[in-house]
Amino acid sequence: MDNQMLRKASRMLKTMADHTRLRILLVLGEGEISVKELCERLGMEQSAISHQLSVLRRERLVTSRRQGRNSLYAPCDHHIYTLIDQVREHVEEL
Repeated sequence: MDNQMLRKASRMLKTMADHTRLRILLVLGEGEISVKELCERLGMEQSAISHQLSVLRRERLVTSRRQGRNSLYAPCDHHIYTLIDQVREHVEEL
């Protein structure tokens, strides 16, 4: 990997390393969901969820689309879930 790729990978891993953002990614892995539903599932305030979603969008880990008055969120792709599964397996082995 060249330095630019290493910086991008490091930034992505730092983004995913946050407990709340990882929880959001896990819920989004089950399917597209609105902010309201995320709040209910995670027991968090809308402002906190929205902030974390903006961080995930900035790193291109999630995408959104409008449906009426709601924004629905989904993972940009499912490659991150391969990484998450590998981390889960490693943690279970410890």
